[in-house]
Amino acid sequence: MADNPIYPDTEPNSEGNGTWIEKPVKEVGTKRYLRYVIRTHLVKPGEDLRRTLLTYFQKKVTAKDIIVIGEKVVAIAEGRAIPLKHIKAGFSARFLSRHVRQLGYGLGLRRPETMEMAIREVGLPRIVLAAGIGACDRILGRSGDFYRIAGRRVASIDGPGPTTIPPYDEYIVLAPRSAQKLANHLSKMLRAGVAIVDVNDIGAEVLAASPHVDKNLVVDLLRDNPMGQGAQRTPMAVLRPTGVKMSTQSWPRTYGDGALGGFPVTVPGEGNDSPAWAGDEVATTRTNR
Repeated sequence: MADNPIYPDTEPNSEGNGTWIEKPVKEVGTKRYLRYVIRTHLVKPGEDLRRTLLTYFQKKVTAKDIIVIGEKVVAIAEGRAIPLKHIKAGFSARFLSRHVRQLGYGLGLRRPETMEMAIREVGLPRIVLAAGIGACDRILGRSGDFYRIAGRRVASIDGPGPTTIPPYDEYIVLAPRSAQKLANHLSKMLRAGVAIVDVNDIGAEVLAASPHVDKNLVVDLLRDNPMGQGAQRTPMAVLRPTGVKMSTQSWPRTYGDGALGGFPVTVPGEGNDSPAWAGDEVATTRTNR
């Protein structure tokens, strides 16, 4: 399959679901990678992702591609999204949440309900130990030890933030339980690599990946968070190696019916005619052979 942009076999619906949006080409080592993010429907609890996600990728990916799926949609489908109104934070959760540092956007574990779910996931002794070591971090000028001790199941807990799409702006989403199983299943069905990831403006981590997927490569390609934080409705992406050379020509474009097309505008600090997308999506740099 050529390195030229791919158009869906069917037109996106009125909400843009099924639209592929090209992000800036990323260079890792001596190789360049095309990156596409995909607008999807709103995943619901109990949904069979092995079936509903196929339409976004069938006949559009190759064995060289890596399909990336955000962990949140996997967890929601598993029924791991808990309504805030169903969570009663105990004394320990309320006390510990008051001493959590602000990191990035949203409240995170500063929200008592999120801390309560962290305690339920791994137990109060482990959270207290992590909090104690995290307090030492402030003295030593370090960061990250809290989550290293608390573990991935706590780090993956996703509370509502300013860009969370309703109705999940009233939910706490826990870490998925069957990410590896889903990655392996989709990989076999689509004959492409699959990775389940936790990505935000702070960093990226691969939670599960099908065989032969380079997890470090996936992290490098997602470090700038091209999938966004939720409001963009692009919880999935395709990473594709390319042999084309990048030019500096601005080329805003979209995939689908063109309604989401971009246009050159002046971006402060980046000079004139930098590419931008309508709807707050950033356009790519054109690639030529």
